[in-house]
Amino acid sequence: MPDDGRTRRNTAAGYWTDDLVDDHLAAAAGRTPAAVAVVDRGRHWTYAELDGAVNRFASALRGRGVGPGDVVSWLLPNRAEAIVVHLAAIRLGAVSNPIIPIYRHRETAFILAQAASTVVVVPRLFRGFDYPAMVDEIRAEVPALRTVVVVGAGPDEGRLRFEDLLEEGRAEGVDAPRTAADIALLLYTSGTTSAPKGVLHSHWTLEHENRSMIEFFGLTAADVVFMPSPVGHIIGVLYGMQLPFMLGSTVVLLDVWEPGRALDLIQEHRCSFVVAATPFLHGLVHHPSLPERDVSSLRVFACGGADVPPELVRAATTALGCTVSRGYGSTEHPTATSSNASDPVEKRAQTDGRTIGAAEVRLSPDGELEVRGPELFLGYLDDALNADAFTGDGWFRTGDLARIDADGYVQIVGRKKDIIIRGGENISAREIEDQLFEHPAVADVAVVSSPDPVLGERVCAVVVPAAGETVTLPAIVAWLTERRTTRQKLPERLILLDELPRNPSGKVQKFRLRELARASLTPTEVTR
Repeated sequence: MPDDGRTRRNTAAGYWTDDLVDDHLAAAAGRTPAAVAVVDRGRHWTYAELDGAVNRFASALRGRGVGPGDVVSWLLPNRAEAIVVHLAAIRLGAVSNPIIPIYRHRETAFILAQAASTVVVVPRLFRGFDYPAMVDEIRAEVPALRTVVVVGAGPDEGRLRFEDLLEEGRAEGVDAPRTAADIALLLYTSGTTSAPKGVLHSHWTLEHENRSMIEFFGLTAADVVFMPSPVGHIIGVLYGMQLPFMLGSTVVLLDVWEPGRALDLIQEHRCSFVVAATPFLHGLVHHPSLPERDVSSLRVFACGGADVPPELVRAATTALGCTVSRGYGSTEHPTATSSNASDPVEKRAQTDGRTIGAAEVRLSPDGELEVRGPELFLGYLDDALNADAFTGDGWFRTGDLARIDADGYVQIVGRKKDIIIRGGENISAREIEDQLFEHPAVADVAVVSSPDPVLGERVCAVVVPAAGETVTLPAIVAWLTERRTTRQKLPERLILLDELPRNPSGKVQKFRLRELARASLTPTEVTR
């Protein structure tokens, strides 16, 4: 993205400052070293412990040849080690590259190769999956990778362990030349193309995003953040691994989602602030034990990442007794709009809110929402993607169709981007289509979203079988699984047609397929 005076405008207005992402942790450790920074699976990490671990990990990476500008990738669940790796990479002057742990061979190899990652940190096992074995299998595809660090490996497994690097490192950390303009985060998002897109953020953009959220929701050091959203997502990165330390408060992590456990943690630690996607909110509100739990500490549940039914906002507001708001954002522009306690409940339920901070929104002539602000990303790692992503005057084309009412509230009404948002995960329809087209029993295929009250959307494959062939949902799921497709991307509904509806130019009329997927089940449809 060309600068076009952006740096001058944002620094002159005070939106971009000299603050560095990891400095807040160090400052809080100096002020209140014994205060609890992170709660993870029953362990309480103090600010002194967390900051010391970040210093040691950063200096150990430096000792192994990692320097400013190098990419440190990691696939880790919501655990304190993820925070250590993320902030250590940034403190070193390297670039932190979170990869969501649901990704498998195909996506992980693509990201590590394009990012030219020199280091990757993985868990020994998480939810039964062997991550070091996966890295071994794809290593030939990622020539820049030099170091593989394993969290939770046994001392006799022959792996470089996370604990080994902490022992190698120095408590005083590293002294790296850095500025707030430096790229601190490389985060991949899947959009309209089959390959994930690498989004670049600096200290400037990340810092402004969190400051605007703190001001908008009136957050203080007394707030306790609950983070069930994956820390490999922009939500988890910003509000689970950075914002709490700006406040000098505590973050409570949950690595495997279970709403009963979530309610336990909220009650036990008096959590007050949550940012998470629709399934998390739905799970809390509909858990049978909710009436017996004390969730009176909750002040704000900001919901986004997937479509949020208005009725869920209304029900959650009553059931949780807090401010429940919808919000709109993306990896590229984390939060453009939201609502807070000053907004009427119906605005919070029916719209995606109003602009926060210095964010701006507008509609293109065809109704596409365009956004810009100090938190807007710097551009994609693949520079070829930037021309289509930005307007000539620096606004980001979201690909979403919207309305803006007379009060300035935004309502998303559809998407130009051909993606499916399943539980907050962006899934490329084209990626699945490209693979299914290779199936010998498939003559034609389109992949669309199918509404779901909990996840927002599920993946629906619409298939035209080849002559004389039979296509079943278990068969195509097994075929995709053999090609190491991530489980969340597997079709969960199948519609069989004699032909796909197309316009005169030959393009598939996906709006008609979405209507079909929204309709009641037909005899030609299989579900699982």
